[in-house]
This record gives sequence, structure tokens and C-alpha cells, in this order.
Amino acid sequence: MTRALRLPALLLLLLALSACSSFHQRETLEFGGDPRAWQAHRASVEPLTDWILQGKLGVRAPRESGSGTVLWLQDQGNYDIRLSGPLGRGATRILGDRHGILLDIAGQPIQQADSPEELLEQQIGWRLPVNNLLWWVRGLPAPDSPSRLQLDTDSRLARLSQSGWTVEYSRYQQIDGRMLPQRLQLSGHDVLLTLVITQWETR
Repeated sequence: MTRALRLPALLLLLLALSACSSFHQRETLEFGGDPRAWQAHRASVEPLTDWILQGKLGVRAPRESGSGTVLWLQDQGNYDIRLSGPLGRGATRILGDRHGILLDIAGQPIQQADSPEELLEQQIGWRLPVNNLLWWVRGLPAPDSPSRLQLDTDSRLARLSQSGWTVEYSRYQQIDGRMLPQRLQLSGHDVLLTLVITQWETR
């Protein structure tokens, strides 16, 4: 191959690598969307680390099912998630930071653990992937494990597969200049969770 032919080939390779760099190394795009538009969307949402979220949560699990409300207060790496009514358990409060979590279920002793998932499954009977939800609720894959993405026509997440869960996004809403999820459904580990967000307040 002559030097004149090598240069266009090199430019094409660099363009291909540039498009791939729009995705984190652990992300695999399976279908749809524009990688550059996804990169721009992700860059606008990732800095959001403080919010108040209110919504409705539906749960279908092997042993029991139900619905209730959720209030989620996020302050950087600290969260306070309050569930009211699901599965007839009354008020459940999940407080967490980098040191671990506290689980406060009405009428029961407060429980403490390093990781929320196993403790929640033991105490409430179904798994809630809290650590990943911190990302998924913003319409982003969690950065610490491989993920497979399908984007919608606006290059936002339509479907995400990660850590044994599938997350489907059916509606978004514009909040303070960002497009954030309004309705998402999580399936995995014999659980189906449906979250409808009725109010976002970003800070």
C-alpha cells in the first residue's frame, strides 16, 4: 500500500475509534441511537448528584407483590430512600453512604450492613439494586460493571442490561434542562419493579 493510500485508511480508523470512545469501556451498544448524541446526553446527566425524587413503586416477587410510594433524597454519595406501603409493610427507610446502610422498617429493630442488596432481600423479601439504581434512575448505566445498551431515537437509554437486571425506559421528562426518566421497569432475580416518577427536584 502506498503512503497516499495509507493516510485515508488511517483517518477512517481514527474516526471509528473516536466514535467508539463515546462509550465507556464497559459499555456495549447493541442497537439504535447516535453515539455522539448519547455522549452529550450522558455528559449532561452525570453531574447530577443531588436530587429529591417522588414516585410510585410497583413490585412483583415470587412470595408477594404490591405497590406503594417512594421518596428519594440524594446528597452526593448519601441517600435516604423512604418506601411507604409496598407489600403491606408500612414505612421502610433505607439510609446509606460509603460506609454502609441502615434499614429501618416500621415495628422492627434497625438493621445495619455494608451492602444493601442482601440485607434488603433478607428483610423485605425481594432484591432492590440500590447501588446500581443510583445510576439507572438517571438513565445511565452504572460504571463499575459491563453493560449492554439499546438507545431510542433521541439517543437516550431505551433498554439496559447489567448485573443480571434488564431496565426498560418508556418515558422521559425534561427537568431543569436535562432529560430524566419518568417511567422505568426493572426485571431480574425473580423480581419485577416498576417505578413511575411523579416529581423530580434537582439541586
